[in-house]
Amino acid sequence: MSGPNYLPVRPDWLAAGREEPLRPELPIIDAHHHLWDRPGWRYLFEEYLADIRDSGHAVQATIYMQAQAMYRADGPAAFRVVGETEFANGVAAMAASGLYGPTRVCAGIIGHVDLRAGAAVADVLEDHIRAGGDRFRGVRHLTTWDADASLMNPLSAGPPGLLADGAFRAGFACLAPRNLGYDAWLFHPQLGELTDLARAFPATTIILNHCGGVLGIGAYAGRRDVVFANWAKAIRTLAECPNVVVKLGGLGMRINGFGFEAGAVPPSSEDLAQTWRPYIETCIDAFGPARCMFESNFPVDKGSYGYGTVWNAFKRLTIHAGEEEVATLFSGTAARIYAVATNS
Repeated sequence: MSGPNYLPVRPDWLAAGREEPLRPELPIIDAHHHLWDRPGWRYLFEEYLADIRDSGHAVQATIYMQAQAMYRADGPAAFRVVGETEFANGVAAMAASGLYGPTRVCAGIIGHVDLRAGAAVADVLEDHIRAGGDRFRGVRHLTTWDADASLMNPLSAGPPGLLADGAFRAGFACLAPRNLGYDAWLFHPQLGELTDLARAFPATTIILNHCGGVLGIGAYAGRRDVVFANWAKAIRTLAECPNVVVKLGGLGMRINGFGFEAGAVPPSSEDLAQTWRPYIETCIDAFGPARCMFESNFPVDKGSYGYGTVWNAFKRLTIHAGEEEVATLFSGTAARIYAVATNS
């Protein structure tokens, strides 16, 4: 199972790395996951629940992240994206019935609008709000771009400089009046552009995805120390914007270049924690726990490790943290930013 620019998911390989959960009672909100049905790769409610149940971790609620899935097949082109919110809200209703266990899947929903439509996105946002009921929380407009085209997923590549585009910003201005946030997915060389956007719109909550898109392949291969230094400097500058928060995770993708998928067996949670520690600790130090939240980024990261392993890694990374900080990182920040509740 795989897709364009994704690492293949190998169930037999993943099974060799299954771990028992650490601190299985700790309440978790998975702040970032996808659901989709693509050629050769089905990951819907059933598959996601199976990962959660098999992990043994206490995932109490989840945030659905736009994935260009289940768009409407007809109707005005600009409104077809609302089909994804309708789909996610349907899954959320199934989960909320309690028939499938305690996890409130898709308790918060992030959809998509083309912000380049400017003020015209207001009507699409209102349709999303109606479709998502009280679960729709914001949008993500993918802006990943680099001069090295091998880094970009055709499904998500954006033109350069999009965050500074006047039409994009006119659409962006429609978010805050509706109490909607913006999830940002870009590469680490673009973090300065996001800082400029955050400063221009201090009333809009911006959620940086995947630790800021650290690159480690293509033009960035073999430059880990230089990349880290540049990334860390940009992260600290971005953290000066109080309206920005960061998701800790998404470090199992092809673009990160850590090579977890190359082993004879999957990496252990100890391996992941050791590799990720500089990135996770830099983000927490810069933003503070109250502006950090853990994410699985499944099924994208499933090509590198299992669901249980990634949560064990996060728990290892916070083993010396106080209980309040741990609760904030694993559920508190996500609950506040996305306005969802846990069962704790």
